[in-house]
Parts: sequence; C-alpha cells; structure tokens
Amino acid sequence: MPPAGSLTADQLSFFETNGYLVMDSFSSAEEVREMRDRMAELVAGFDGANTSVFSTKDHLKDDYFFKSAENISFFFEEKAYGDDGFLKQAKELSINKVGHALHELDPVFKKFSFSNSIASLFSSLGYKRPAVQPGIGGEVVPHQDSKFLYTKPRTCTGLWLALEDATINNGCLWAIPGSHKKGLVRRMIRDENGTHFDRPSPSYDQKEFVPLEVKSGALVVIHGDLIHQSFENLSPASRHAFSLHVVDTEGCEWSKDNCNPKHISALDTEENCPRTALCILAKPGTSYQ
Repeated sequence: MPPAGSLTADQLSFFETNGYLVMDSFSSAEEVREMRDRMAELVAGFDGANTSVFSTKDHLKDDYFFKSAENISFFFEEKAYGDDGFLKQAKELSINKVGHALHELDPVFKKFSFSNSIASLFSSLGYKRPAVQPGIGGEVVPHQDSKFLYTKPRTCTGLWLALEDATINNGCLWAIPGSHKKGLVRRMIRDENGTHFDRPSPSYDQKEFVPLEVKSGALVVIHGDLIHQSFENLSPASRHAFSLHVVDTEGCEWSKDNCNPKHISALDTEENCPRTALCILAKPGTSYQ
C-alpha cells in the first residue's frame, strides 16, 4: 500500500490537466478539531495591541505583514474598525487571518506541516527538496501564487486545508481549470524601491471560474500558475482553512527579488527545519484571502 498522501496516476493526470486537485478526507476529524481548537486558543490569547489590517490593496506596503514571516501575527479585516477607532465587533469575528510562522512556532500546526502525508504528496509531485517560504502574500481577487514565490523553473504549489466545510455561500475557492498552462501573467517584486508588481492585473471572465466546494478535512492542491480567487463571506457560517505554499529548492533558482528569502529549508519530516504557513479565518460576514 502506498504511503498516505501519495497521489495515484489518475490524480496526477487530473492535476496536470486542471492545475488543481481536491483530496477528500486528507485530514481526520480529530486532526481538524485539534487545529481549530488551537486557533481558538491563540485568538483568545491575542490582546490586539500589535496588529495590522489585512488589505488586498495595501498589504504590500505594510512592514508588519513582512515581519510576520518570523512570528505568529494577527491581521484584522479591512472594515473591522469603526470611525471611532474601535473594533465594531468581538476580535474573534474581526480577524481575517493569522500568519505566517504557525508551522514553525506552534506544535499543533507544525505536526500537520511536517507530517508524512505532506512529504509523500510532494514526493508524488516530483519535488526533490521541497520547502515552504515565509512572507507569501494573499488576496481575494484572481491571482497566481507563483507571482509571490518565483523560481526558475517555477515550482510553487499551494495547499489549502479546509478546517470547516467550504461552500459557495461561505467563501470556497474558485479556479479557472487549465489556466496554469498559460504561464505567469505578472510578478510581485521587492527591491530597494519597495514592493510592486511588474505589470497591471489582467481582467478575467468570471464565467470561466468553477467553485471548489469541499468538506472539512479536504485538501486542495493548487498549481502555482493556476488562476484562483475567493469571494466575500457574507453568510452566517464561518469557513476556516489552513494554507501552505511550497517551492522546490533543488534544480531551480530562487529569485532574489521575492518578498522574503529567509528561512528556506527542506521539507524533511526527520529534521527540525523551519517552514511557513498561515491560518485563514473566514468568519461570518467577513472577507478572507
């Protein structure tokens, strides 16, 4: 029997054709509950003194965002604060996401990130020395993960673990099947002049997107060049998820003008090497990555 997380020939074929793959029941109900309970503890212990508003437009200029690669940081929704400068609702309902060093600093999320299932998955995809890079950007609008994590050749793959059921109503992922075959449309570059994109964002026909509705515990594997997006969650149901982004570090070149080159190290379940992740908290009535 192949190791847990290994992909079948049919799964590999689907991923190569469509640029994404849904792996149902990748994590058990117990594993999911453990991560959700741990995140609730982290949020409860957060005092809100040092934080940032996560904006799909302005986060590239935020030092707090980039420094989050080294710690567990909390990001509020764009509309979390009222005109009086105070939160409109409880902090548990105001946080957009938590990142980006959960994998490294928290034992519960680290256990999943270093699991044999994750290692087997990337072995199936042909990665020789996979690693997870800090400082990945996030947004709601259509985007490609490779524009933040650029290698030559491009090797970025995203993992999106549903910690709750994700539906059209509460903010599931949407993707354009096969769009990864058209290549990278633009890059994010960080240099001495700051952070910027090398060209404007193109427009997309929304009719080309398909919803990726999944049950809790399912893992969505996303090619780095796949066009994907998500919509605002205005439903009464939350939609929590845990996300990782991985690049290969063997046989490719890491771009020096990526957002953060620190702490790249091999995805090896036998070594205590740094990794990176974030937890996306899609609360009722709030937007998310």
